[in-house]
Amino acid sequence: MVLFLEYPKCSTCQKAKKWLDENGVAYTARHIVEQNPSAEELRDWAQRSGLPLKRFFNTSGLRYKALELKDKLPHMSDEEQFALLATDGMLVKRPLVVGDGFVLAGFKPAEWERLKA
Repeated sequence: MVLFLEYPKCSTCQKAKKWLDENGVAYTARHIVEQNPSAEELRDWAQRSGLPLKRFFNTSGLRYKALELKDKLPHMSDEEQFALLATDGMLVKRPLVVGDGFVLAGFKPAEWERLKA
């Protein structure tokens, strides 16, 4: 069973959810805005994923652009970035899939193949 963090209105999240269903992957869905990840969760997931922290930001989102984070993030510490991500689920890259020993950010079917039952 994996944790699937989504924004239900997001077309990429809808495609990802369909992929999970079609491939028999058991998951628990969590609305990324109504139940925004905490800084502690994000810190753990970033460490487990091996991905750079920037990959956890929704860089194409309106909030990211409105806050001019492209220019600000390079000057922020990791802790400041985790705290910022924890304030608003719309800043977090989606979908996120969290399982035993892995974390996937964004929907890339080739990367998701490991989830198949």
